[in-house]
Amino acid sequence: MNTEGPAANDGLHLIPFRGLRYVPERVGSLAAVTSPPYDVVVRPDGLLHLESADPHNIVRLILPQANTAGARNQQAADTLDRWLSEGILAPDPEPAFYVYEQRKDDILQRGIIGALALSEPSEGVVLPHEDVMPDVVADRAALMRTTAANLEPLLFTYRSMGGATGATAVIDRTILRTPLLATTTEDGFRHRLWSVTDPDDLSEVRADLSDHQALIADGHHRWATYLRLRAEHPSPSPWNYGLVLLIDTARYPLRVRAIHRLLHRLPVSEALAALTGSFRIQQLDGPLPQALETLANAAAEGNAFLLAGDGGFHLVDRPDAELLSRTVRRDRPEAWRTLDATVLHSTLLDHIWRIPDTPEHIAYIHDTEAAVEHAERNGGTAVVMHPVREEVVRNLAREGVTMPRKSTSFGPKPATGLVLRSLALD
Repeated sequence: MNTEGPAANDGLHLIPFRGLRYVPERVGSLAAVTSPPYDVVVRPDGLLHLESADPHNIVRLILPQANTAGARNQQAADTLDRWLSEGILAPDPEPAFYVYEQRKDDILQRGIIGALALSEPSEGVVLPHEDVMPDVVADRAALMRTTAANLEPLLFTYRSMGGATGATAVIDRTILRTPLLATTTEDGFRHRLWSVTDPDDLSEVRADLSDHQALIADGHHRWATYLRLRAEHPSPSPWNYGLVLLIDTARYPLRVRAIHRLLHRLPVSEALAALTGSFRIQQLDGPLPQALETLANAAAEGNAFLLAGDGGFHLVDRPDAELLSRTVRRDRPEAWRTLDATVLHSTLLDHIWRIPDTPEHIAYIHDTEAAVEHAERNGGTAVVMHPVREEVVRNLAREGVTMPRKSTSFGPKPATGLVLRSLALD
């Protein structure tokens, strides 16, 4: 691999790498060894389901189980080494970009997986839009440091002019060939992967991407992890690059979903009582889909949340304007001040409920039904959110303004386990 860094401010600098991939003959099925990204596997039963799907499921690397953090990380490193020595995983013969396709019903997403040169937000090449938690970055850094591997591609977006040139042209040509792999995961998504090794194709992709900047759609903590580990290794080094999937949203728009909050120690009755007089509160009848439709209608008019956990649904909207003025910081753009996530964290969590943003008090859950189910089972409160539009996210990122963490969930997310990057090979 070329480990020399890019020139300053020359856009995205993507280079090929020798992907680590499962050897199909050594596993039950490719679908059985994949996993969602580590932070989507939120339930213990989900972890156990993945572990039991195949003894070589990738979750054993991204979420190893042991009594201490050090033991977990070493276990992941030992497992990776063993799978390599046993031929469960094997490196591809030459460096490549990988064209990756996901398809389900009317959803079609295609992009390029490669190793992207790391850059700080101040450089304006890779735009974060959410804050990160230092303890999560430290946890991921310890795992990545011990395994010396990028186990999951981060999801990044960029926007072309929409024409069939550059990276798009290479993708369009590549998908006419037989893929390296094709599988359908249990969520119904069909996945296909191709390698791109032709020097002209590689050059065409690199030249095209050098004119673009990227938005971090999913993977803020792992990007921060990449940056932390780069600082630990003298340059030039393979640690100057991180594994990403780049999607041109002018060609393949992503879906944007909300990430919900589960308040472990706050019952719904107490949450609602504390909001009385500051928000309008409505008890909703009907099932979850109907409640979500009501939430969407209310969110079109202003800040709105759906509280659940007591067997019913409660719409909380129309916050008191004077309360917002007192509790939301003024040194940010109006688009940031009016975000649901901003109001939730600044006004509800910090000011009214006084709940610290720590794992003991708050969990972040992507699946709406899972959030409600958890709250009902354990007596907490699920705060169901409405998604933010992508253009709002991108515009704030371009202004250098980060949103509260876990404000958005872009998708579909890449399946973990289809291609890995070992830094020892670079």
